[in-house]
Amino acid sequence: MSVPTDSTVTFGGRFARELPEMAVSWGADKAPEPRLLALNEQLAAELGFDPEFLRSPDGLALLIGTSVPEGATPVAQAYSGHQFGSFNPRLGDGRALLLGEVTDVEGRLRDIHLKGSGRTPFARGGDGLAAVGPMLREYIVSEAMQALAIPTTRSLAVVATGREVRRETMLPGAVLTRVAGSHLRVGSFQYAAATGNLDLLKRLADHAISRHYPAAASAERPYLALFESVIAAQASLVAQWMLVGFIHGVMNTDNMTISGETIDYGPCAFMDVFDYSTVYSSIDHGGRYAYANQPLVAEWNLARLAEALLQLIDDDQEQGVKLAVGALEAFRPQYSSAWLAGMKAKLGLPDGVADEVASPLANDVLALLQENHVDYTAFFRGLGSAVRGDARPARDRVLDVAAFDAWAERWLALGPDADAMDRVNPVYIPRNHLVEEALEAATAGNPDPMTRLVDVVTRPFDERPGLERYAAGAPDDFGAYTTYCGT
Repeated sequence: MSVPTDSTVTFGGRFARELPEMAVSWGADKAPEPRLLALNEQLAAELGFDPEFLRSPDGLALLIGTSVPEGATPVAQAYSGHQFGSFNPRLGDGRALLLGEVTDVEGRLRDIHLKGSGRTPFARGGDGLAAVGPMLREYIVSEAMQALAIPTTRSLAVVATGREVRRETMLPGAVLTRVAGSHLRVGSFQYAAATGNLDLLKRLADHAISRHYPAAASAERPYLALFESVIAAQASLVAQWMLVGFIHGVMNTDNMTISGETIDYGPCAFMDVFDYSTVYSSIDHGGRYAYANQPLVAEWNLARLAEALLQLIDDDQEQGVKLAVGALEAFRPQYSSAWLAGMKAKLGLPDGVADEVASPLANDVLALLQENHVDYTAFFRGLGSAVRGDARPARDRVLDVAAFDAWAERWLALGPDADAMDRVNPVYIPRNHLVEEALEAATAGNPDPMTRLVDVVTRPFDERPGLERYAAGAPDDFGAYTTYCGT
């Protein structure tokens, strides 16, 4: 069954058409009683959808894939992946469908993707479904990341299906309608390379270049230029994660995009108390994806992308390896440069402050936070007050006051700009205890805490009266926090 979109939106199926070997035509499961839980009206308008149509029965059917718009070609995408370092040659969309692509009002091609839409041929042992809580978590966190100006997939809607999902207990089911520049992953290239079909690998690379890095097409070595572009995008992205204390939690190669967008918010969380070794994911027993390891894991994942691209980079394997290694060597300096530029902004340092001065200043304050178990977000936001003459919002959080004073003297001597700091240091992030509170309420049928939290975290730099609890750390009785994938 197809449904009119009642909007200016025209669907296409470019991925399915250009890469049929990586696309399995499939349909979404029926939903007994679809009910809208969250709708991103601003994003809907950006895509050309009429929000009122999306609220209608036909609109809900589109959002969960049970009615297919004209031109859409729903497919489950194939990809491989290294999961916690172990290679799985056949992962793919086990509980998701790429509904199709649309061109937004700015002329950008965007994927419309359904998560929790039912079992596909890639489901393995899973049921293909998703629960309300994890889908709303992705909605909250992805929209917070967007507000923090961090590249991310977006959340258009969450629709309850009216079907229960069996996890540890029976939970209400839901579908997340996700929007992305594309769903091309490092694992997509691993899959194409593993088939041994060089033509498929080349078409995939050409597809990625056309969608994300068109300048690479005119480079002397287009596929090396593609690799270099992905390196630069990921170096910038992971630096931005680190600057806001974001921990992805499951940085497998199938969860690293070619576009440089954050994707798959399963066991993610924002750090409260600063600690380089922070891990929240219940399945990350060895701390592989701990906060401090994220840049190293990103580099490792990019090396796997290099392996997949070698045949395209150069016909001679030895030369291809040499070129790929040379390109990958740029990751660490690019990451370090992006991270230090971000830290200089968080500290409000003038442009003229040399990196040789800023780098130890930044590392020293982070060591101070770690040693004194200080709330990362609240400290940096409070630091702006010190420039205005009141150091208490930051100073009172540090047990070793003498160490803070000594550091602050060095920092203040550089003439930091408090207003500039307030533009990059958020007041509000999706704090873990507030996210859990919102998800528990929504699962029980009360969407109000979630709606309120989304409103707060999508205006992260705008301090507002009456919202003090959203800026505060977790209460003592919240305890140690653990996140779950939700599959």
